[in-house]
Amino acid sequence: MPHRAAFFDFDNTLLAGDSAKMGIRFLWEQGQVPLSYILRVMLLNQFFKRDLYPAERMARSLITYYRGRQLADFEAGATEYYHAHLKPLLAPALLERVEEHRRRGDKLVILSASVRYLLTPVVEDLGFDHLLCTDLEENGQGFLTGRAKGSICIGEGKRRAAERLAIEQELDLSQSTAYGDHHSDEPMLAMVGHPIAVEPTPRLRMIAEARGWSIMSHVE
Repeated sequence: MPHRAAFFDFDNTLLAGDSAKMGIRFLWEQGQVPLSYILRVMLLNQFFKRDLYPAERMARSLITYYRGRQLADFEAGATEYYHAHLKPLLAPALLERVEEHRRRGDKLVILSASVRYLLTPVVEDLGFDHLLCTDLEENGQGFLTGRAKGSICIGEGKRRAAERLAIEQELDLSQSTAYGDHHSDEPMLAMVGHPIAVEPTPRLRMIAEARGWSIMSHVE
């Protein structure tokens, strides 16, 4: 028999905050981010917030930070960083939903544009079954290129990744649930029988209300 699944976006959904912004701030305080990168991200973010810069291009811009660095350096401190900075901001209502789905026997999936090394500690701590996210590309010398390995897991990329997993794991998407906050999550939400908009952006709220999707907050 096909299984049900529960797909959780991470930033501003399972996490009541944006891990990219938090990570940049942390690295800036550690003196590991050049001012030129900060200024560029701040400028692009102004366009992004006004829907003048696509979510996928924003994600690609953010990961240019990693160019010329080694992934192992980030993996080494990822678990400590998660427990100190991210875990305290996990949304209580979403954690309750995770446990509800676990009790029902649903497959638990994090489906996020964030990078793998940041999300692996989350999956391990919360006991998720699968992680679908963005991987960082390495060159032949073991250094990061500042690009994604494969697709950025955002927008249609999220939907395609989830559909591949559904085929591999025999998941019934019509009986499954998805949680997302941003209007770029629309393809992911539309693919399941039970879409839930979490603290949605104004545009996603309009979509959810028009389609009769559930809407919830981080604390309800």
